[in-house]
Amino acid sequence: MQDKNEIKSEETKEPKHRGKLQALDNLSLGISMVVSVVLGVGVGVLLKDWTGQTWTLWLGIFWEIAAAFLNVYKAYKRAQKEFKELEDDPRYSYRAKHGDKTDND
Repeated sequence: MQDKNEIKSEETKEPKHRGKLQALDNLSLGISMVVSVVLGVGVGVLLKDWTGQTWTLWLGIFWEIAAAFLNVYKAYKRAQKEFKELEDDPRYSYRAKHGDKTDND
C-alpha cells in the first residue's frame, strides 16, 4: 500500500509531453488566425448568397476576426499566468525586484 507522500508526488507529476503540447498550442495560434479569417470570408459569402445582402459578407468577416482576437486574448492570459508563476521562483526573484543590469547591447 502506498503512503500519502507517494500519492501526492504522483498527482503533482507533469505529463511527459507537456512542453511539446504547449509549443504546438502556441504554433496553432497563428494558424488559427489565418483559418478564422478564411472561414469568415467563406461564411460571409455564404450569408451574402442566402440573403442577397452585401452587409452580411462583412458580418461574417467581423465574427471570425473577433474569434481570432479572442484566441489571441486567451493565449495572452495563459502566458501571463505562466509568467506570474515564474515571478515567485527564487531563480528569477532578484531580477524581478532589481531589474536586469547587464549591458549586452
